[in-house]
Formats: sequence, structure tokens, C-alpha cells
Amino acid sequence: MTLKERIKNDIKEAMRAKETAKRDTLRNLQAAIKQIEIDERRELSDADVEAVLLKYAKQREDAKTQFAVAGRDDLVAKEEAELAVVKSYLPEPLSDAELESILKEIIAQTGAESMKDMGKVMGAAKAQIGSRADGGRINQIVKGLLS
Repeated sequence: MTLKERIKNDIKEAMRAKETAKRDTLRNLQAAIKQIEIDERRELSDADVEAVLLKYAKQREDAKTQFAVAGRDDLVAKEEAELAVVKSYLPEPLSDAELESILKEIIAQTGAESMKDMGKVMGAAKAQIGSRADGGRINQIVKGLLS
């Protein structure tokens, strides 16, 4: 079952269970996916859907931060609930130790020796790791390993 099909089925389940927050979040995700499919005139793969989920999760994180600064605890709770739903569809993130070992292998494969080679390492890391680690975390660890 593809990620899109899973979201579609979970919308139906949320409707049956009368879980309005989950239903609304999944409908927003489905709308974002359909919008990209219409704009680009192609069927999205699981990797593309994962990218949409990551973008949506980042938007929720940013909104949560803004609401926290503004003192809107009710909206912070709403954003956290949406984030929990979105994260249930994303792959488990890598721990720092796992990420570091993968990055050491990538550095060895690319032959990187200094900060000048960071672009090669980052490109290979993004291709291999995908959505299992944030780009900022990858960047930070690569800087530590190359310096």
C-alpha cells in the first residue's frame, strides 16, 4: 500500500471514529499532495509524498513556535496534535550515532578531506539518508567530522 493510499484509508477511519482533528490534518495533507500532482501533471511517488509530509511538518513546527511566542497555548496544542499525526507517516529518524556512522562511510566513499568537499558529502548524504535526518543535523555532523 502506498503512502497516498494509506492516508486516504486513514481519512475514512478517522471519519468513522469521529476523530475530527486527525481527519482534518489528513485532508490537508491529501489536498497538498493533490495540488502538487495537478501542478506538475504527474503521479507522486512515496518519496515525493514523504517530501510533502516533511514540508507540512516543518510548517507546523514553525507555526507552533510562533504561537508559543505569542502565548497562544490553545493553538500550540492544536499544532502539536497535527504534528503527531504527520510524524506517524514519516520514517523513524536516525539517532546521532547511526547518522554519524553513515556520514563517516559517505565521507570515505567520496574521498572528502576538508570543508571544501562538504558539497559532495552533503549531496551524497541527502540521496542516501533522505528524510530520516534533518539537513541541519547532517550539516552539523559533517562539519564536525571534516574539521
